[in-house]
Amino acid sequence: MDYQTILPWAIFGLITVMLWALFQMFSSSTNRAVERLEELRTPGKQDLTDNSATAVTVLEKAAPALSKAFEPKSELEQNALKVRLANAGFNNPAAPQMLIAAKVGLGILCTLIGAALGLINWGFNMQGLMAVTITGSIGLFGPNIWLWIVSSSRMNRIFLGLPDALDLLVVCVEAGLGLDAGMRRVAEELEDSHPDVCFEFGMCNMQLQMGKPRKEVLHDLGVRSGVDDMKALGAILIQADKFGSSIAGALRIQSDTMRVKRRQLAEERAQKTSVQMIFPLVLFIFPGVFVVLVGPAAIMMINNLLTD
Repeated sequence: MDYQTILPWAIFGLITVMLWALFQMFSSSTNRAVERLEELRTPGKQDLTDNSATAVTVLEKAAPALSKAFEPKSELEQNALKVRLANAGFNNPAAPQMLIAAKVGLGILCTLIGAALGLINWGFNMQGLMAVTITGSIGLFGPNIWLWIVSSSRMNRIFLGLPDALDLLVVCVEAGLGLDAGMRRVAEELEDSHPDVCFEFGMCNMQLQMGKPRKEVLHDLGVRSGVDDMKALGAILIQADKFGSSIAGALRIQSDTMRVKRRQLAEERAQKTSVQMIFPLVLFIFPGVFVVLVGPAAIMMINNLLTD
């Protein structure tokens, strides 16, 4: 057997041994007393299954080591990364490290896979190098693309669900409830239909109960959600609380504005439909109609020319 046949199997064995060594390194057994104290400190982990808990523990232990060299150095970059993760719904303090660790780990894994595939199919040439580059880029930038998709989808859901939440909040405030109690009531009632909006309101209630100033809580609400209308809502509530104006009136105006904006967005999309339908009509429907209408006449003309 030549080296071209042995080399892929050697690389596969090396990758397997490295992954097994990393797993054994970060999943070492701990004392039951330490595990019990950890469960009491974070009760939410008790709901995880054994396999998922092991995977999360391994990732949390490996994240600092993998992300240390690639972490943002300046405070501005760190805050920007935290805001991006918060827009996607990841508010865990360890989320930035886990994202960077996922990028590094996937980049290394995809690079090794691309190297193995490149050596098997093309060997040491330009095509093999392109395979390594492409797979490594997919592994390195894949988490960023996934994070952008998740954050965009979540921001769109918050934008569409916020008018309904504001209408219910207006009803609660006009019925005599305070802003905090109204947000808690909205979070309980709309949990099934608009879970993202209810999560943000629930986070605000938790921060207010912990003693954080309402101005900072409402400001963080807009920044954490990433939706401009939520930022405007936070600014309006801050001004109403500062100048002592009616919160119910401010909420009603904001709700009406958002509902008009959502209706205008729907009308804009409806107007774009006629233009967007041109391309499938020209590419798929018009050729069929052209064949049906012109085809018989073309066949008759060909037959007449052949007989003449």
